[in-house]
Amino acid sequence: MLLEINNLYFSYSKEKPLFQNLNLRFEEGKTIALAGESGCGKSTLLSLIYGLLDWESGEIIFNGEKLLGPKANLVPGEAEMKFVAQSFDLMPYATVAENVGKFISNINLAKKKETVAELLEVVGLEEFSNVLPKYLSGGQQQRVAIARALSVLPKLLILDEPFSNLDFPRKIELREKLFRYVKQQNISLVISTHELQDIIPWLDQIVVLQNGRLIQNDNPEQTFKNPYNPYVAKLFGEVNTFSESEIADFHISKFSYYPKEIKVSENGFEAEVLESRFAGNHYWNKVKAINKELVVFTDEKLDGTVNISFIQ
Repeated sequence: MLLEINNLYFSYSKEKPLFQNLNLRFEEGKTIALAGESGCGKSTLLSLIYGLLDWESGEIIFNGEKLLGPKANLVPGEAEMKFVAQSFDLMPYATVAENVGKFISNINLAKKKETVAELLEVVGLEEFSNVLPKYLSGGQQQRVAIARALSVLPKLLILDEPFSNLDFPRKIELREKLFRYVKQQNISLVISTHELQDIIPWLDQIVVLQNGRLIQNDNPEQTFKNPYNPYVAKLFGEVNTFSESEIADFHISKFSYYPKEIKVSENGFEAEVLESRFAGNHYWNKVKAINKELVVFTDEKLDGTVNISFIQ
């Protein structure tokens, strides 16, 4: 087991503890997402794992050894981990290439240059190698920091919202290259996100936090298909949720249905089409059925009245 968190207790204030008896296990070589809404404890947990915060009780074990917080470590952080937080800490008067190569040995300069070029290709910044960080956007600076963290081939790479500063085309490009690279190098990756739908194809495990509590810990398919509660389901995007009484009254089988799980059918519940909008690879529809407004995705534009059924 690469990382174990046992009975962890942490609070910013004694009146309101954030983590109480938190237990987690991360296997080596896995890509793991920490998910949840803002303020759920994702960034705090990453800081605790990396050794930037002290905890009250419990233990964090990395690669078989108990970790110590900043009170016990002269230099905060752990040697075989790299953490890219929301602040990137780049050297302002060094080029992008020099920043990426900061931790790489100078013994073999040709090899160092080759490695830096490879990492810049991974993060899509090849043409910016001789540029200073101040001339880069926030998203570009973030990618430089990720490349620099990868340069030492850490056992564990920790990324806090790594795609938050990127536009959609860059996000698509970076995520595939990044996830492929860490798998090839057998680097374990823990990544915090509130946009699970963007990275789910590359994940091995999803850990969902809500107000510091562990809500669900499962593989992506099980988490998506069997969310523990509406909070988890909503992390994957739009979802229709139902109360226990609605489930009983209308004989549906679960508390949440994604828009693609509600189909237009010959039989079923009568639904009034309130809106039907083109959304790229589908039509986004708002319908009213069973005394409730629902979002439904279809291949064709809807109007008037239709029948809908729920995929069980």
